[in-house]
Amino acid sequence: MGEAPAFFVNHLENGYTNGFGVKSEPKNRDTSVQIGDRSFVIGGSHEGNPLFLGVQIHDKITNKWSSPSVLGTGPKPCKGYSAIVLKHGRILVIKKGSASDDSIWFLEVDTPFIREQKKLLGREVVAWSKGVRGNAEKPIVISGPSGVGKGTLISMLMKEFPSMFGFSVSHTTRAPRFMEKCGVHYHFTDKTVMEKEIKDGKFLEFASVHGNLYGTSIESVEVVTDSGKRCILDIDVQGARSVKASSLDAIFIFVCPPSMNELEDRLRARGTETEEQIQKRLRNADAEIKAGKSSGIFEHILYNDNLEECYKNLKNLLGIDDHAPVNGVEAVEGINLPKEHTVTKMEEKILIQETGEGTKKNMIVLDLSSINGGAPGRTRGIVLDTVKSC
Repeated sequence: MGEAPAFFVNHLENGYTNGFGVKSEPKNRDTSVQIGDRSFVIGGSHEGNPLFLGVQIHDKITNKWSSPSVLGTGPKPCKGYSAIVLKHGRILVIKKGSASDDSIWFLEVDTPFIREQKKLLGREVVAWSKGVRGNAEKPIVISGPSGVGKGTLISMLMKEFPSMFGFSVSHTTRAPRFMEKCGVHYHFTDKTVMEKEIKDGKFLEFASVHGNLYGTSIESVEVVTDSGKRCILDIDVQGARSVKASSLDAIFIFVCPPSMNELEDRLRARGTETEEQIQKRLRNADAEIKAGKSSGIFEHILYNDNLEECYKNLKNLLGIDDHAPVNGVEAVEGINLPKEHTVTKMEEKILIQETGEGTKKNMIVLDLSSINGGAPGRTRGIVLDTVKSC
């Protein structure tokens, strides 16, 4: 067992042609990591968004530069970085002098997610994932036809266990209505912005309704999870299919009525819709039930013939008994790193040694042996320990 250098700085003089007639000139503070015949240069700002850290790739064989498509929400630029090559196509990026919730990041360059995105997009792709301590409960996707009672079941969960469950706030390009607040009812955004973020892989699912876009962003789900709650997504079968195809590891539950006749009775009992609207909802419900049962998306099917019994079955699926539940997941804590430090790698552990005059020279140990998740969401499972200097 031996130490490996934390990163390899490759001074690339005079720049190289990137294939688009543009010169690339890495700055002194940029960090270059060599993987096979390619160098991943991390630094500066992303050309598509100056708020995020930039990434460029230099191919030693062709002696050309490329600017990859960068998926996920990336870190903000700062004054210095350390970069470490990990297994499974990841690069650990540690920001120096940054806030505790913005210090540890993973750049995926050859993970299964990246390989799939390369096939879909037909070009170079990398993706960012923020690293956080500890693990989290899986989000819950609940689908079912209109009138089946899934909204009532979710409300019952939220009312009984307000500290355990939370909703993600959806995005929309429509204008806010009276009394609607951005970040509470929806994240109201511009259509061109949302289209760009969809293209950048930042949405789990989306749909166009009457010319406006609606969707669930990955970040909105992760924010709920970061708070120590399980995120509930109430979406249709098509949305659930998109989530299933994403990197989000979730529990999928489909709620069925006991029969179509019972569903029709419930819709009529509302007294809020015309006959034409009821018939349309019934046709849509029949198609959605068939899709829900045959799609292979849903691990669990619940029949809501009795609300209390169905709610009990839902709690059993989620591992909740009749006693006061304990979530077992704490809100995400940031990782405080000293502004001045050196970084080394020892197998699955990253050793961060405090440096500088007048410091205690403590060492922070990041154990990455159990990390999970990944781009374009969070990378969880980091275990942190501090070794104090004698």
